[in-house]
Amino acid sequence: MNDTRDYAVSSTLFFLLGAAVGAAVVALTTPKSGPELRADIRDLGVRVKDRARKLGQDLTASAEEMADGVLRG
Repeated sequence: MNDTRDYAVSSTLFFLLGAAVGAAVVALTTPKSGPELRADIRDLGVRVKDRARKLGQDLTASAEEMADGVLRG
C-alpha cells in the first residue's frame, strides 16, 4: 500500500513539473514584448506557487487524516 501511495505522489509531482515546464516553454515561445513576457512569467510563478501551496496543504491534511486513522485503529 505504501508503494502505491509513493507512486501516486511522485506521479503527481512529475505531472505538475511537466505542466510548469510546458507553460514556461509556451510563454517563452510566444511573440510578446519584454515587459509583457516578464509579466506573464511573474504571473505564472505566482500561480505555480499558489498551486504548490494548495497541494502541500492538501497533502498535509491527508497525512493528518491517515495518522488519526492509524492511531484510532
